[in-house]
Amino acid sequence: MNTPVASRTENAVVNAAGLVQGVVLVTFPAASTIFTSQSGYGLSSTQYGDMFLPQVVTAIAASLLGAELARRITTKRVYLLGLSANLVSMALLLASVPVKTDQSVAYPLLLLATAFLGAGFGLTVPVLNRYASVFHLGQVDRSVLVLNALLGLGTVAAPVFVAVFVGLGFWWGLPILSAALLAALLLFSLRLPLRAEAHARRARGRGPGLPARFWFYAAFAVLYGICETMNGNWSQLVMTTRLGASATQASLALTAFWGMVTAGRVGFAAAGRWLPARVTYRLLPLVLVVSFTLVDSLPPNATAAGIAVFGLAGLGCSALLPLTISFGEKDLTGASAAVAGGVIAFYQLGYGIAAFGVGPLQQAGLSLSAIFGVTAIVAAVLELLSFAVARRRVRFVTASITQNG
Repeated sequence: MNTPVASRTENAVVNAAGLVQGVVLVTFPAASTIFTSQSGYGLSSTQYGDMFLPQVVTAIAASLLGAELARRITTKRVYLLGLSANLVSMALLLASVPVKTDQSVAYPLLLLATAFLGAGFGLTVPVLNRYASVFHLGQVDRSVLVLNALLGLGTVAAPVFVAVFVGLGFWWGLPILSAALLAALLLFSLRLPLRAEAHARRARGRGPGLPARFWFYAAFAVLYGICETMNGNWSQLVMTTRLGASATQASLALTAFWGMVTAGRVGFAAAGRWLPARVTYRLLPLVLVVSFTLVDSLPPNATAAGIAVFGLAGLGCSALLPLTISFGEKDLTGASAAVAGGVIAFYQLGYGIAAFGVGPLQQAGLSLSAIFGVTAIVAAVLELLSFAVARRRVRFVTASITQNG
């Protein structure tokens, strides 16, 4: 008998949490022009990049510790802890607004805020992916893509909200909105069971650790994190400094990127019946190679073309991270509870490399557009690695069917 493992309300809350986490995650990058503007916080490119270092460190630590923590205090409590950390992050960001002109006070608050954001992301996102797969055991690829599409929808909304709030004269309306959404989600989630442990043990089992082939997934996640973050964190600055875009046009470019990330996830989830996931997985890195090459070759003032290119980059990124998680959970069955956290941890490592590695490269004399061009090489390696990940998954699944058939 096929009994549902979660109620409709639980499924709705998990998806809503993905949406809210997306908004919260992009709150800082969406306000990049505020942080680097002389009329805002006045941060240099290096300071802006370094601001994400605490986020990366805490996200990696939280992602790696999340599976063990869930075994000790339950998955639901890890999820609630993640939401709470996100809420503290937004509160700290708001606390920095009145003192933004005093970097000795504002910058430490921003560093602390990104540290809590990283912890919240590292605890919440692996749990949400775990819920998506355990609550929909027969449609893991599709359910994980849908969840991450909603997370992507949140990342699309963040720069739009920033543009609206900037137009109204208070950009900090976004962290207020994010805090309100997190508080409502916390209160609503408290009364729900949100159990994953029993279903996960029945469906997948538990293993002592991550097998050697996990490192293919880890390497892919690192390189993907670099590619996504170059677009997510630096697109607005390359639009304003290289292409002469206004703040609104720069926000539109970031919106185009995250919008196509979301549209791609929805589209590939719907097309899964006739377009195999492994084919999608192998094609999308080629799209990234093209987009990074185009950013480096765009002429000055080509703002419309820049927006279109970042939209193309969003399509290239769209399904790669969700499919890495769902592939890994189906492939590495003995350690499936730790796969999502492990992939997210290495994705965050890639995020960190791109987030705070660009500033030093610029100081060394490399232009931001040239750094985008170099990242095309990273995307090319990602393409090669996609064949190794997909091939290993096919072989493992085939062997399992043969042994169990």
